[in-house]
Amino acid sequence: MDKIDMAGHLIRRLNQQSTQVFQSQVQAAGFDITSVQFAALDTIAQEPGIDQASLAATISFDRATMGGVIDRLESKGLVQRRVSPQDRRARLLDLTPEGHRLLSECRPLVEALQADILAPLSAQEKLTFLALAQKALRLV
Repeated sequence: MDKIDMAGHLIRRLNQQSTQVFQSQVQAAGFDITSVQFAALDTIAQEPGIDQASLAATISFDRATMGGVIDRLESKGLVQRRVSPQDRRARLLDLTPEGHRLLSECRPLVEALQADILAPLSAQEKLTFLALAQKALRLV
């Protein structure tokens, strides 16, 4: 099997392309945020008070690295942590007003750049790709 036909190789390359499109367009618009940070902010906005471990699982990111992501978001004033009253080891996460503002300002750009990630595909092919990716990830 040629490496170009290997799913893992193609997925890795598509991830690189996706990350490059995200970073170039988001930075060009003046936002200082990575795709992982955006995913974290978006999830926290949808689930205020989520704990760090659940956040890591939700966005499929390893728990060890998630702490650093939250540290950076907290230092930017976008997220605040608080100790869980039920489990003093757990940290619950909420967006700050600045976090809500940044998310609402950059969300339209992030939604629009999705088309650029799969630009060579037709509209139907994009729908098919998304359906197959969700199935492969067992999201449906």
